[in-house]
Amino acid sequence: MDQTGTPPRKAAKSPDPAASAPAAPPKFEDALAELERLVQGMEGGQLPLEESLEAYRRGMELLKHCQGQLADAEQRIQVLEAGALRDLAPPTGTPA
Repeated sequence: MDQTGTPPRKAAKSPDPAASAPAAPPKFEDALAELERLVQGMEGGQLPLEESLEAYRRGMELLKHCQGQLADAEQRIQVLEAGALRDLAPPTGTPA
C-alpha cells in the first residue's frame, strides 16, 4: 500500500502489436473449410466441454463471415444483372 492507503497499481502490460492488429478476413472457401472441420469435430462428440464451446463460438464467427460474403456476392450479381438487362433494353422512344 502507498501512503494514501491504497494498494499499488500493477503496471499495465503493453499490448502485443501482433495480437492487437486485426487479422485479415479469411477467404470464403477457407472460412467454409474451417467451419466444416469445426462441425465435424463437435459432431464427433470427443471434444471437452470448453473446447466445444470455443469451437461453437468460432463457428458462429465463421458463419456470420460467410453469410456476409454471400450477401455481398448476391448484391454484386444483382447489380451486374441490372446493368446487363439495361444494355439489352431498347432505347426509350424507339419502337421495339
